[in-house]
Amino acid sequence: MAMTTINPLLSWTSEMKEQDVKLPALFIGHGSPMNGIEDNEFSDTWKKLGKEIFKPKAVLVISAHWLTNGTFVTAMEKPKTIHDFGGFPKELFEVEYPALGSPELAQEISKNIVSTSVGLDHDWGLDHGAWTVIRHMYPNADIPILQMSIDYSKPASYHYELAKQLVGLRKKGVLIVGSGNMVHNLRMVAWDKLNEPEFGYDWAKEINQIFKEKISSNSHNDLIAYEKLGSAAKLAIPTPDHYYPLIYTLALQGKNDEINFFNDKAVGGSLTMTSVKFG
Repeated sequence: MAMTTINPLLSWTSEMKEQDVKLPALFIGHGSPMNGIEDNEFSDTWKKLGKEIFKPKAVLVISAHWLTNGTFVTAMEKPKTIHDFGGFPKELFEVEYPALGSPELAQEISKNIVSTSVGLDHDWGLDHGAWTVIRHMYPNADIPILQMSIDYSKPASYHYELAKQLVGLRKKGVLIVGSGNMVHNLRMVAWDKLNEPEFGYDWAKEINQIFKEKISSNSHNDLIAYEKLGSAAKLAIPTPDHYYPLIYTLALQGKNDEINFFNDKAVGGSLTMTSVKFG
């Protein structure tokens, strides 16, 4: 019985060939958990992406909301839907995204990363940095979804080098998604202006533009050393949890990848939903 379940998943990673479709790498600004159930301009774009991108065989998400000591990848067959937030409507807590996992892909990822030991996790699941976005892209929950944790004790350079070891997955049918926000300062949110379209503080708009220019010019070293980008960067990244997923996505960029920005808007003054697609 177990062999019947495992073999099909085991075979797709070993049989994918170099000439198969190379999937893009995505950084997605996920914003409020409410985007997971609302039909708005952000979620509409996610739905469109799901239709435009060649259907992946699996999705690997690096979410701002799974911070650990060490690096782990989810390895359970049925990851749970995690409601890791508070103060939101009951409807949001009732959402279940019943996608399967892939223990076999988790093992392959663990083996492919040689710079550190990657643990196989059976407790986490899918946090809101993953399911609020992916359920719009793939509403039928018919694609295995995995998450990789962020070792929060390590600097941006460490995460960039680790992520480079994942690039081969793009040619094996795996869509890799970094989920966070480039500009993310919750303490400075103008809650009374959340519904004011594209309201952003001057510093937030300034650094968001700098980030886009650095991404467009492949200036990865500058983005890794983000602390040197001035006072606006310090305001945009008071803690690096929501920024590190961008670092993972940058490391996956190929030299011939087309760069496209989307959902490029500020929210509440001190957040941006700016997202980027490589390839």
